[in-house]
Amino acid sequence: MAASRTSAPPRSPDMPWGVDDSFPPAGKMAAPVEAVQPLVQYLVLRGDLARAPFSWPLGALVAQGCHAAVAALHAHRDHPKTTAYLQDLGSMRKVVLEAPDEVALMTLAETLKQNNVDYILWLEQPENIATCIALRPYFKGEVNTYLRKFKLLK
Repeated sequence: MAASRTSAPPRSPDMPWGVDDSFPPAGKMAAPVEAVQPLVQYLVLRGDLARAPFSWPLGALVAQGCHAAVAALHAHRDHPKTTAYLQDLGSMRKVVLEAPDEVALMTLAETLKQNNVDYILWLEQPENIATCIALRPYFKGEVNTYLRKFKLLK
């Protein structure tokens, strides 16, 4: 028995090929955040540590971010978004932002805590210096309110 085929309505001359105008136009249907945004792990590293009077080497700063990132993933390893983030190692996304100084980093930590955002504040030992905040993986829209004032680390 042959499959029946319905004919599509005629294509509008303004409609690009391959687009079926029987579907609502783009923007008319709300897609869940998960379908639009990838999971991202955000790091906020103290930029002042790279400058005088601290003048930490680049490798030391990178290590601080790595420690914080791994600690946040480990601490929240059972969270469904962390599990999903770790499923596809080749597609991991991280964004590294800069806090200008320790006060800004600690203020962010307090804001995240008050808003129940999962994070790790990494303290370099034995000096007990706050160096980096790493969030567990989130969708950008979930945490951008708290991070928008920080610029990419350069």
